[in-house]
Amino acid sequence: MPTSSASTTDSAKSSASGGVQSLERAFDLLERMADAGGEVGLSELSASSGLPLPTIHRLMRTLVACGYVRQQPNRRYALGPRLIRLGESASRLLGTWARPYLARLVDETGETANMALLDGDEIVYVAQVPSKHSMRMFTEVGRRVLPHSTGVGKALLAHTPADEVRALLSRTGMPAATEKTIITPDGFLEALEDVRRLGYAMDDNEQEIGVRCIAVTIPDSPTAAAISISGPAGRVTEAAKERIVPVLQQVAKELSQALASSGPTA
Repeated sequence: MPTSSASTTDSAKSSASGGVQSLERAFDLLERMADAGGEVGLSELSASSGLPLPTIHRLMRTLVACGYVRQQPNRRYALGPRLIRLGESASRLLGTWARPYLARLVDETGETANMALLDGDEIVYVAQVPSKHSMRMFTEVGRRVLPHSTGVGKALLAHTPADEVRALLSRTGMPAATEKTIITPDGFLEALEDVRRLGYAMDDNEQEIGVRCIAVTIPDSPTAAAISISGPAGRVTEAAKERIVPVLQQVAKELSQALASSGPTA
């Protein structure tokens, strides 16, 4: 039986997980495209996924027809504009799901809690629960900042290959928000080494004088995400940090488990 016929028959079957195999394959291809930078050729997708070219061609044709993929003039395939709406809605929901966990952080640390994602070359804040203190930090949900001057930026880039970090910094530049902002690629890479060693990231007056932030990534998150607390340097002291870091790491672990389930609960 020809390969294309066999693959067509296979794709109509249920997968081992009980889902529809062709649907699982289509989403797998979309994720592989995103991992590759958003644009790939069919042969690249075949090599990375292990699927035969006829199967990939059929799936891509369907995705193109639905607007989730577009074919470029050079015959390569790129992620389509209809995905933007899905991504924006998912980001809003991600912030909603995270709020109970951020509220716990506020209760246990006393400081403002944030959630942020890496979106392209920028950090975008998707959720925040403010501290109950009269003097507290506030970051508008939806605000975008450059990674090099933030704790969440360091946390999110800590395990990115050094050459990719340097490329990102060359695109964004490293403007100084304060006199303590790291403004050289070598200095930033050293800071990322500290994050990997310590298991958390720190913004020590680097985004705003008088403010300190402690951040950790959410392990195994479906998209690169981090949570943090921020507060006045007078409260977020070295002694406070010893108490706050384990709380952040535990909440990040629980949030990760919730995001992996079908219905997150706090």
